[in-house]
Amino acid sequence: MSQNAVKRLYLMQVGIMPEYQIPIVCYLVQTSDGRNILIDSGLPEIIPEDASDFENGQDVLAQLANLGLQPDDIDTVISTHYDVDHAGRHAAFMKAHYVVQRVHHIDAANNPRYASIRPEWDQPIERIRLVDGDTELLPGLELIETTGHVPGHQSVLVRLPTTGTILLTVDAVPFGEGFTRDTPDDGSTPDAEAIRTSTIKLLDLVEREQIGLVIFGHDMAQWETLKQAPAFFD
Repeated sequence: MSQNAVKRLYLMQVGIMPEYQIPIVCYLVQTSDGRNILIDSGLPEIIPEDASDFENGQDVLAQLANLGLQPDDIDTVISTHYDVDHAGRHAAFMKAHYVVQRVHHIDAANNPRYASIRPEWDQPIERIRLVDGDTELLPGLELIETTGHVPGHQSVLVRLPTTGTILLTVDAVPFGEGFTRDTPDDGSTPDAEAIRTSTIKLLDLVEREQIGLVIFGHDMAQWETLKQAPAFFD
């Protein structure tokens, strides 16, 4: 096992979209050399008016405290994207570096979609690592560029010593039923072609690497079957 190899993956539900029973989730990766890497930070403490369909649960800070961790223990925050349900507590992690796709960070600067939580994600640039495309963050942890849901969205590949490889699709494929090569385009989604391209990219990755577990971003039926913190995948 290499020094920085991933050791554990925790799944944390931090909120819900009640109308559709959609879980709002974050993930924590721990490495064998003691690093704590948070993937997304969930909803803000006070939900903006333009996100009133979301509801907070036990937030990411409480979830981390349950694992004996304080915000300053987080070394890195992987930003899959800056939507309100994914980047709402970024500013709590004052000692962390943030990792985000360059395309996404640049787009967010002038995109009203992310304006309501700008103080969370718009951190000093010296604390933000901008990446371009697929990137190995460290041995066992890879970022997969999956534009579609938004420009510069990224999914995450986690290689664990016992469980094997887990793919976190996040919002590239929010529900298991969408993980198919045959999703029809009914014309209602302007980014349908980009979404399809990223979906096929992930399907090809799963086939090529024979990935045994794909965790979809907001699939309650699947989420209820998975180990959640304080339990973990190792």
